[in-house]
Amino acid sequence: MADFPDIVEASLRKRFVSLGVKPEDVEEQFIRGAGAGGQKINKTSSTVRLRHLPTGVEIRCQRERNQSVNRLIAWTELAAKLESNKAAEVNAAQSERERIRRQKRQKSRGQKVRMIVAKKHRAKHKAGRGRVSGDW
Repeated sequence: MADFPDIVEASLRKRFVSLGVKPEDVEEQFIRGAGAGGQKINKTSSTVRLRHLPTGVEIRCQRERNQSVNRLIAWTELAAKLESNKAAEVNAAQSERERIRRQKRQKSRGQKVRMIVAKKHRAKHKAGRGRVSGDW
């Protein structure tokens, strides 16, 4: 499989190229379906299973009775799943950078004042504890 299958349309090809997915990275299998359908489902291999080997993302499609339609749906779902995974990684990295930025920023004047007031209050409370003397 040197190129994406013929069933993959041009717009879908662009999505895979933008994701950096190579056709060799996707394993495609046609298997018999499961569930209701009787003899028809047991005889035909209309279910499509796609697996992106580097990420381990797996898509199974048996929505339609037609193998070629299921194949197109599976490729579309694989592209959507890989895009959502990539977006989640980008969001996680961005939120981590934002969290670090918030931790490192300087405290506002009001926060500093509240902190000092709290420290003084705590010191006053602790000052009341003294040493216990033995002469009662």
